[in-house]
Amino acid sequence: MHDDPHIEIRLVSDPIYLSGARELVSSVARRLGFDDLQCSKIALAVDEALCNIIRHGYDRAADKPIWIRLWPDDRDEDGTPRGLRLQIDDEARQVEPEQLKGRDLDDIRPGGLGVHIIREVMDEVVYSKRETKGMRLTMTKHAPGSAGHASDAPHDATQGEADA
Repeated sequence: MHDDPHIEIRLVSDPIYLSGARELVSSVARRLGFDDLQCSKIALAVDEALCNIIRHGYDRAADKPIWIRLWPDDRDEDGTPRGLRLQIDDEARQVEPEQLKGRDLDDIRPGGLGVHIIREVMDEVVYSKRETKGMRLTMTKHAPGSAGHASDAPHDATQGEADA
């Protein structure tokens, strides 16, 4: 991403900070025009992503870095944001992006639904390897009524190398 994020925070992988990250993202989404339900869903997607990093990427280590960056998505002619773009980076072990799939939904048991939830909630989801180490998740949620808003099926993609 070439433009500087409007918000950028670094946190450690301690679960105690998850609620603060959810609240920040939800509050910003609300200011960008999303309703309460949409804000909750966006916050849930961020929470699932962070939990996956902590649990699977960092094996529950509570002192590893995570970065959250946020931008309003493209703006209308009057300057109104048409959505929200989030990027979450870590320094966890790299995996092939196409391997980041939730378990089979027919497998009824607790856990393993984070990737499904993220893809269901967000309009665009891209997992990629960072250039040096770690992974990057880029998610976009289009504002209701915007030209790019997908109300039914979300679009997701995976790609290879991405700039760190």
